[in-house]
Amino acid sequence: MAVAILRQGAYLIASIQSDLSDSEVIELREELTELVGDYATRGIVIDVAALDVIDSFVARSLRSIVLSAKLRGAETIIVGIQPDVAIAMVQFRLNLEPLRVALDLDAAIASLDRLTRRGAVDGG
Repeated sequence: MAVAILRQGAYLIASIQSDLSDSEVIELREELTELVGDYATRGIVIDVAALDVIDSFVARSLRSIVLSAKLRGAETIIVGIQPDVAIAMVQFRLNLEPLRVALDLDAAIASLDRLTRRGAVDGG
């Protein structure tokens, strides 16, 4: 699979290296969901900068990853959406709820720090 998954403390960072086939997207979802439980992960960052296209299947799969991770106690943030890809996603009116996005890895980590700290205080 063309995705590098690194563990950074309580977070997983999945960096997509090239366009993924549908089966690879499904495999990524399954692997991330499993790793959340294995490592008691509190957050996931998915870097999509290498993707030239985010079609409806990939968008639905990203939503599925977010929801699956949330059910297992982890927040997810998507980073690196290319400007042309963002414009196309808006034009195609892809449903991105409840995706959270950040411009880069640093912003994503800062957001996860805030989200997971709040969750720990709230007991969620």
